[in-house]
Amino acid sequence: MNSNPSIRGRGAADNPKNRFETTQYTHDIDPQIPAPDEFTGLIPHHRTLPLTQIIPDRAQSILTSNDSPDVPFTYSINVYRGCEHGCIYCFARPTHEYLGMSAGLDFETRILVKHDAPALLRKELASKKWVPEVIAMSGVTDCYQPLERKLELTRRCLEVLFDFRNPVAIITKNHLVTRDLDLFLELRKFNCVRVFVSVTTLDVQLARVMEPRASAPGDRLEAIAKLRDAGIPVGVMVAPVIPAITDHEIAPILKASKEAGAQVAGFVPLRLPFGLQELFSDWLEQHFPDRKEKVLNRIRDLRGGKLNDGNFKSRMRGEGIWAEHILQTFRKTVERLGMTERSEYGLSTEHFRRPITAGQQMGLFGE
Repeated sequence: MNSNPSIRGRGAADNPKNRFETTQYTHDIDPQIPAPDEFTGLIPHHRTLPLTQIIPDRAQSILTSNDSPDVPFTYSINVYRGCEHGCIYCFARPTHEYLGMSAGLDFETRILVKHDAPALLRKELASKKWVPEVIAMSGVTDCYQPLERKLELTRRCLEVLFDFRNPVAIITKNHLVTRDLDLFLELRKFNCVRVFVSVTTLDVQLARVMEPRASAPGDRLEAIAKLRDAGIPVGVMVAPVIPAITDHEIAPILKASKEAGAQVAGFVPLRLPFGLQELFSDWLEQHFPDRKEKVLNRIRDLRGGKLNDGNFKSRMRGEGIWAEHILQTFRKTVERLGMTERSEYGLSTEHFRRPITAGQQMGLFGE
């Protein structure tokens, strides 16, 4: 069990061992940094915190495909690998292990950035091999995480998508999504955009320790309202639903989201693949020691006796009495509120076009 204290502004408290590596890396503690408080176990706020590192990602392509039957899209764009939001429950954390890093602090402090993403996207959409269909943004990590405010790679990819009039579905938990309302309005003219805002909890204190650098719950609801007021199709994702931590909030979250303007809703129970099990268990020990075993046992009830179930037929819904309770709570609330359960995106590809470049235009005149 990890005994490291919480780090302010970070979800994970350390770097657990990468399951593919034989060597484990740990962060050195500066002797000039004050020790953790003996009563709270927290490091004083003025300690030196792990800084975010930007690592260039020399990707050769930007469109990632999947054939998972329980994922509502085939192609996605992830301009960032790793996510500074630091959500302790993030199912994408173990993907950092494929890069030789840890699913812990590395995932939220060592962010790989695809600086060439807009150019790569333009090249792939221009190819005659591309058959237009909905592209998801944030298929793995959040496209509006804090770095996006400065780098604007998501915005530049949206500009490319508008040039081609290729439909895009976005999911985020950051209010920064409202920055790009102007582009969404242009895409909306061709029924080419839908935005989902993820709302995990309405409890501000819980959000601070569970998803420390994501927008506060109230800011996410405000984002929904701004999108809806502008006429952008917007939905809410109650995800993940964490048994004995947030499952009692399903109805309140849906109600608040509906009042803000959300039209469509979806949910996914907590998933704990690979090293995420250890990270989440340690987080429970630090923040909810009295509830730790109850939460883990409830997850096992949802996942066939294990902490994770990778079966395509059940991983997005769970199974058993508690899974059915979550499903029925969600569906009855959605019906009562007059919302629609998320299924397909309902976006159009009929306006797709390949813009003529300067070079192609000259070619028309034999130059």
